[in-house]
Amino acid sequence: MIVRREITNPQLNETIAGLKKKGRENKAQIWLRVAEFLGKPKRARVAINLSRIARNTKKGDMVAVPGKVLAAGSINHAIQIGAFNFSQTARTKIQKAGGSCMSLSKLAEDHPKGSKIKILR
Repeated sequence: MIVRREITNPQLNETIAGLKKKGRENKAQIWLRVAEFLGKPKRARVAINLSRIARNTKKGDMVAVPGKVLAAGSINHAIQIGAFNFSQTARTKIQKAGGSCMSLSKLAEDHPKGSKIKILR
């Protein structure tokens, strides 16, 4: 028997609903895909380190992380990162490199079509 547990975090539920709505309104599959990743069980959610983000991006990239950004490693180029959550140290390192941190909802609002945004997981 498979037991499906509901997400109890109201902020997460609101983010998922907003991303799904944005995806349907703008026919943007990226936001539907990010919402799908966020809806997974907690143990399967993404936690990605800055070192991995730095290896897979270049200056000026926009990245969506359907989970949490952690501070292991360093980043030396400016990028825009939208994530559900950031560790405080990761946020500081990104801003020192000239980048910006924002919520996934804000990223979807600023770029409704989702073009030129990478999903890192």
